[in-house]
Amino acid sequence: MEDKNYEIAKKRVKEIKDFYTHLIIFAVVITAITIINLVQGEYRFPWFLFPFGFWGFIVLMHGLRTFVFGKGSRWEDRKIKEVMKQMKEDK
Repeated sequence: MEDKNYEIAKKRVKEIKDFYTHLIIFAVVITAITIINLVQGEYRFPWFLFPFGFWGFIVLMHGLRTFVFGKGSRWEDRKIKEVMKQMKEDK
């Protein structure tokens, strides 16, 4: 049982670490392309907004999957307890 819990915790920590790695890479790359776009001149089209919007949406979904709807989320834990309670009451 303890080994199973360890493996679950290890997987969860990896998911969180992967999200933060993704977030840091996003921030660095978006900052770099924003600077490149702004240095090009004052009448240039703000093309950096396209990767910012698209990739930003992907990072948002990754965060939601990791912290809100992922395994081990508080919502999932509450729902499991609620269903288990209902099952006990139905017996």
